[in-house]
Amino acid sequence: MTDDTTGDTSVTDATAPATPDTERRSWAPMVGLFLAQVLMSFNVAALPISLGGMVEDFGVPPTVASTTIVVYGLAVAALVMTGAKLGQRIGWVLIFRFVLVVFALSSVMMILSPTVGWAIGGQVLAGAAAAIIVPALVALIAENYRGDQQATAVGSLGSARAFSGISAFLIGGTLGTLVGWRPIFFITLGLAVAVFALSFTLRSDRGNPGIRIDLVASALIGSAIVLLTLGFNNLNSWGILLAEPGAPFSILGLSPAPVFVLLGVILGQAFFMWTRRRMRLGKVPLVDLGVLAQPTERAAVYAMFIIVAMEAAVNFTVPTYIQVVQGRTPFDTSLAMMPFNLTVFVTATLIVRFYRRHSPRTIALFAFALTTVALVWLAFVVTNNWETVPTILGLVVFGIGQGALVTLVFNVLVTAAPKELAGDVGSIRGTTQNLASAVGTAVMGALLVTILSLNFTQAVTEHPDLPEALIAEVELDQMNFVSNDDLRAKFEETSATPEQIDAAVAINEEERLHTLRLGFLVLAGLSAIAALPASRLPRYRPEEIPDPSAPAAEGSA
Repeated sequence: MTDDTTGDTSVTDATAPATPDTERRSWAPMVGLFLAQVLMSFNVAALPISLGGMVEDFGVPPTVASTTIVVYGLAVAALVMTGAKLGQRIGWVLIFRFVLVVFALSSVMMILSPTVGWAIGGQVLAGAAAAIIVPALVALIAENYRGDQQATAVGSLGSARAFSGISAFLIGGTLGTLVGWRPIFFITLGLAVAVFALSFTLRSDRGNPGIRIDLVASALIGSAIVLLTLGFNNLNSWGILLAEPGAPFSILGLSPAPVFVLLGVILGQAFFMWTRRRMRLGKVPLVDLGVLAQPTERAAVYAMFIIVAMEAAVNFTVPTYIQVVQGRTPFDTSLAMMPFNLTVFVTATLIVRFYRRHSPRTIALFAFALTTVALVWLAFVVTNNWETVPTILGLVVFGIGQGALVTLVFNVLVTAAPKELAGDVGSIRGTTQNLASAVGTAVMGALLVTILSLNFTQAVTEHPDLPEALIAEVELDQMNFVSNDDLRAKFEETSATPEQIDAAVAINEEERLHTLRLGFLVLAGLSAIAALPASRLPRYRPEEIPDPSAPAAEGSA
């Protein structure tokens, strides 16, 4: 919209005699792009596995070591839109190679870090590099592939995330147990080197030095994302409304978490107002809102937010229950989650085979129906044992719907935008996924803890063998997900008798399971609501997709 010369080139390419849809390219470039997605996802999955080792090596509390996870996510979310514009200015292949070197440097910092500060700095670098890799993947796919190949390439990014989760838990868990946490990052270092080498198979592109980066918009959206992420991520520890003891400060007794969320929403609105004004004046925006001009494109973003939020909620709930409640290892967790992750991996890769026969709207509605049914099923069949066939079946069905949706909505956005706006699509994808992941994890955590605390407190209060004096000793207002052994230890510090402790543990087991089932029902409701944006996705099939560069494309929905 703002770069007429680039737009003209895109139209010329799209109408050239040798149609892009019939041009077949080698998959060698895509191997590098696939591994780049694996690199980022493996790094993210490896950090939780490394926390125990960092705590022991550096002699710091877990909350300090977990800062590595927080700063990575914040750097990606805050810088991804600016990263997209840098790629358009410098050229995607050149900047892609540069940030791979930065990512490799971050891995070296993790391997050699003498203090936790070095590890945190390494993840800041990794997050800044990922903020450019995320939109670069979309832009480079659009540059190197067309038609069926492009759809398959987009699908591979979704499957790469699931593949990374499986491999990180299995390989990282094994290395972390037998050798230590540092060797895990030799894998990310090796991946960065391999992707750098494969980047020379990518089709070269030229940047546009005339593009100016909107620093005001960059500051607005960066601040908004940081505030929203911090606010949602700390709803539990800082307080949903009133400030908890763990809050860094309070605002007239209120928790800073909801205040951060409110300020983030305000700054986000300011970003959109500023960007629309800039586009009306004919200036280059930080992100071209033209990629969201049509209802179908906005529906794809809404659907993507819901999909990622649901996935994050499940990925938080199941491992938390297995590791915290059941006291099992990360390796056990990876085995329990493997049916889900494998299903997402396979479905995200194979769903493109259905694009020729069914429209995005049909596939999305069917996939959301699958996730809704699966979550309702889990709410009724889940028990304290995750290895039961009904539970595995529910996770597999949910994985089928999840894998199909992640690939589908992303593909809708990519095919709806001109090639020169692929970086903008990538930045919107990165922002949406990071924010949705934070929201899904935090809201699900806050919901489960709140329900459990209320139900457990009420059940204990009504129990005839548990007097009020004992309840006051245990401080049940701070109740959270704990294992039976930890709860016993908590009650053993009081005047409780063995019979009273057994009663409290039995109540906790029952209420934990009840809370978990309610959580799955809430997610099922969210999945059902997602039918609204899904119903606004396009009806066309791939062979009917119009040229997004042409004016007629606006009627494609």
